[in-house]
Amino acid sequence: MKGLELAKRFYLEYGTPMLREQFPQLEGMIAVGLAGSGSECFGYDDDLSQDHDFEPGFCLFIPGEEQVDRPTAFALERAYERLPREFLGFRRSPQKPVGGNRHGVIRIPDFLLEKTGTPDGQLETRDWFYLPEQALAEATNGQLFRDDSGQFTAIRRGLAYLPEEVRLKKLAGHLLLMGQAGQYNYPRCIARGELGAARLAVHEFAGSALHAAFLLGRRYLPYYKWQFRALRELPLSVLHQPLETLLNGGLSPEETTLLIEKICKKMEEALQEQQLTTLRSGELERQAYAVNDRIAEPNIRNLHILYGV
Repeated sequence: MKGLELAKRFYLEYGTPMLREQFPQLEGMIAVGLAGSGSECFGYDDDLSQDHDFEPGFCLFIPGEEQVDRPTAFALERAYERLPREFLGFRRSPQKPVGGNRHGVIRIPDFLLEKTGTPDGQLETRDWFYLPEQALAEATNGQLFRDDSGQFTAIRRGLAYLPEEVRLKKLAGHLLLMGQAGQYNYPRCIARGELGAARLAVHEFAGSALHAAFLLGRRYLPYYKWQFRALRELPLSVLHQPLETLLNGGLSPEETTLLIEKICKKMEEALQEQQLTTLRSGELERQAYAVNDRIAEPNIRNLHILYGV
């Protein structure tokens, strides 16, 4: 069973009556769901995921202390802790007394501060550049089973993805790195016999190719161990196999160069589909500057092309 389904069923059977009977004063201001860290919040959990941090549990998202005071929050924590210890064959973990819980009572400003650096989720342009995309993914993933006021949903919707100008700046930077690492530096390292540097160039190329694929798909780049899993859901899912082959090694330099060019061609086609370039040069470094020129805001366009990387 997937963690999101387990959480929702546990909430509907035990959380709903608990809130209705013991905390009617929270009606209209509480949100309940599962979001944040953990593969189950992305829907990527499997049988192997159940060996740690997997349990029946959900998040009770409440406003700050000006709306829900400490005694009420404490009572809610205790009530949540008294829910059944086992559900559908899965056991719950004890609540940790000093933070670190993924479930239970979570104040919305605390959740947003951890993920976005602000208690209200309102970001300036520079914040979008500085924040790790995996943190933004955790702020917006999962599912809310209820949101009485709709405010948390609205905040999450506002964080759903990067502003377009930021997306283009990041994309330009990663296209430039792809061109430099894969099309330029890799063959030069091979020609010089610098095999270690050549492998680093391949890894640099693959990392930027992954990020560019997510940027073109308008999806946050998740934590590294889920990037290939998430890539299968993107329009550029066709890159999954060639990138995996590239990173696994075992190819000759000639085969590696051909595979790099194949990936670059697919990337250029995707840029053209989104009308981000009219160039047909085959050189991603030139495509990078073409994308950068698409940025309407001069204060962002004129930043160093690698500013968003």
